[in-house]
Formats: sequence, C-alpha cells, structure tokens
Amino acid sequence: MLPPNGAWGAPPPVPPRRPDPAADVTTGIFRSHWLIIPLQVLGVTLVFVALVGPILSQFGLAWVIVLAFAVVFGSLAYALPAWWYGSFGLREDHLVVHSGLFLRSSREIPLSRLQAVDVVRPLLMQVFGLAELRVELAGGDGSAIRLRCLRWRVAERLRVAVLAHAAGLPGRAPEAPEWPFYRLPFLLLLGALTFRVPVLLSFVLLLLLLTAFVVFLEPGALAGAVPLVLGLLRYYWGPLARYTDFYASSSSDGLRLRYGMFQRRMQTVPPGRVQAVRVVEPLLWRALGVARVEATVAGYAGARQADSTALLPVAPRGRAFALVNEVFPESEAALVPLVDNRGPLPHAVGVDERLFVSVRGFLCRVTEIVPVERMQALRLSAGPIAQLRGRVTVDVDIPPGPVSARATDRNAGEGRRLLDALVEYGRRARVPSAGTERWATRATMHGGSVTGRNEGEKTEGSNGDTPES
Repeated sequence: MLPPNGAWGAPPPVPPRRPDPAADVTTGIFRSHWLIIPLQVLGVTLVFVALVGPILSQFGLAWVIVLAFAVVFGSLAYALPAWWYGSFGLREDHLVVHSGLFLRSSREIPLSRLQAVDVVRPLLMQVFGLAELRVELAGGDGSAIRLRCLRWRVAERLRVAVLAHAAGLPGRAPEAPEWPFYRLPFLLLLGALTFRVPVLLSFVLLLLLLTAFVVFLEPGALAGAVPLVLGLLRYYWGPLARYTDFYASSSSDGLRLRYGMFQRRMQTVPPGRVQAVRVVEPLLWRALGVARVEATVAGYAGARQADSTALLPVAPRGRAFALVNEVFPESEAALVPLVDNRGPLPHAVGVDERLFVSVRGFLCRVTEIVPVERMQALRLSAGPIAQLRGRVTVDVDIPPGPVSARATDRNAGEGRRLLDALVEYGRRARVPSAGTERWATRATMHGGSVTGRNEGEKTEGSNGDTPES
C-alpha cells in the first residue's frame, strides 16, 4: 500500500508510536487476561439460570442450590486450567498457539500467510480495558486465529509485531506511519442510510400501520409492524452502530480501518490481499453523489466476510475511486475504456494491462474491478438460447466474496477477443516480483529500494545496493 498521492493534499503522516522496551511481545509466552475465567463462569451460570424454572418445579429449592454450586465450581474447575494451558507467542516469523485441556492442540502459523489483522473491542471489553486479536489466514473459514481477552496495549503491540513479521521485518520494528485518507461524517452516514428505497418504503409502511392502529384500533396492524421494526433494526440501526466514527488511513502495512459505536474495531488489510473491489451506487445515492466500496479479501470467510467487506461504507464517488486506486497501485479504474453490450440489460466492460472493470445495473449501479493478476480462472459460456443468438458470457473467477465479475451477453467474437486479452494481460502481470509476502523488504519494489516502515532510509550493503530478503 503506497502513501496517498500528494495531489490530493493529504496531511503529513501520523508519526508511529515508539514501542515500550519493557513490553516486548516478540519473546516469551503469553496468556489471555485472567478476567476470561469469571466471564466464562458467568456465561455458564446464566445458561443454568435460564433452566431454573423447570428444575425448581420438579425437584425443589434444595436441588437448585446444590446444582448451582456444582455448575459454578465445575465451570471454574474447567476454566482455570484451560486458561493456564492456553498460551501463545511469537517464534521468529511464526505465531504459535497452544489450546485445549483434555484434547491438547498446538498450531504454528507462518505469518507469510497472513491476510488481515483485526483488533476488536466489544463494549464489555472496553470497560475492562481488554481486546481481541483476530489473525485472518489464507486457509478459509477454519484457519482464523482468535486471541481473546488480551490487554488492549498487548493486543496493539502484538498486532504491530505480527504485521512486521509478515512484512519481512523484525518483530521489534516500530509501527509504520499512516496517512489520513477519509473520515466519515456522522450526518452523511445517517442521511445515506435513510436515503435508500427499501428503508424509506419501510418507514412509510410502518407509519401507515401505526396510523391504522390508532384510528381504527386494529390489533392486526401492530402484528404487521413487528417484522418492519425488526427489519429496520437490522438494516438501519445495525450499519449505523457499526460504522459510526469510521476512519480510514493508508500506510506501508496496508489499509487501516477504525469504526464502531459499541464494538470498536481496527482492521488492517496488508498490501496485495484485496482480490477484487466493487463500487455500489444505489439509485437515490447517485443523486447525493456518494457510493459504497466493498472488497473481496481472501482470508475472510463465512460470517466474518459479511462483517469485513466494506472498505468505505459511504463516501463521495471521487473518494471511492481514489481508494480503489490506493488498493490497486499504479492503476486508474475510472479511466479504463468501457464497451457496452448493446443488449436489453445494460452491461459495460473494459480491460487494460492492469484491471478488468465491469459496470452493470440500472436501479443499483455496481462497478466491479478485478486486477488481472488476481484472476484465478476464465470461462467462456453460452446457453442454448445464447448460442442461437450468437452471444456468450465471460466469467472471471476469483475467491468467494461480494464481487462476482463477468461480462454478460457479449457478441461471440467480442467475447473471444476479451478472453484472449485477459489471458495475455494476466500472463504478463504474474511475475515473480508480484508476490504479497514480506512486502517491506522486496528488493524489486520501486527500483530496488526498500520501502514501507524503512522508507527513506538507505540499507547498508555492497555498493549501496539493497540486499535481497
């Protein structure tokens, strides 16, 4: 991830925090905070409290008291040794995690597979000064590492050390400086969430049902209002609470996102981990000139992917495409020439040496952008009716996520030329120097100079050359 272009007038970089020499997370064995023990006991106890009614009616108060003591001390007898045996630490450029009480397991994870690092702080953890570190890997849904109930400062220092190892630097390297990119105003977020067709229609229908209940005293109106209220809580209040105080910045370690009202989250996506991006512009948002930027990141899977796809929840359209250019350096998505399919459903596509761009949709315009080096497979397909019409579809396969790039309903000759161009551009883009591991020490970046945290410093070597990593 390169610093923003100076033409945007970006402020100077935020200086990195100097590490505390007395708090070195690169050596030694660490455990979760001891507060995880009473929290686990409390969780088991609350489940037991929910079952008190049937137990009380069947066996009486004495048995309830006996079972309560058994549940509390039994869960404590399990949580305490499980906490003691659950440990983690850094061993060179590997993260080693030990867990389990009866079934012991040890995982040693090479940090070169790192896809993203998140520091999550739910409201209860914020009260006690704790945090959770989530390390997303390239192995799918079951490969993520979650280190729960860490001291917040420990989680922050561990995040910096993990990113340093993944970049090919020593774990004690200071945190890379960051450049402010975009801060989402609360009123813009509030207005954009309100200014959507489904939300406005739900609000109007809810007011009509409440009016019918008040005027005609019709109880059925309240029953109809319940699903509307639940839908508004999910699609209006949920994004509002999640993306309040949203702040994005860029650094040599990647894109950094901070957001959340009740659950604070700091998300770091290292360079090269974004597989594809889409810019979503609903009908009413186009009148406001704003858009939403979503991404497919290989490490996220399942529910975590749905929670982590938004790179910009709401932003001016120009700023949205500026972020795309930041995520995919040396490219200009807005300048890729597009060709319409001249079909009943408008769908334009374009390709250059770096990007494949697809624009579709009328009520909701979606611009999907895939770097040619991230394409995993290309397919040319046509159904029976399409074959009679001489039309084909070109599919660009990428890892699962919100982006599904394709060129639909194209002329057969045009589709074949597009496929051949994508194959050729992809072959040129896949060079050995284009890897995503140890991005801060690759000697091929920027004419052989080391960039990133050590940007501007000259590395000692023979004849002043940068040594290979």
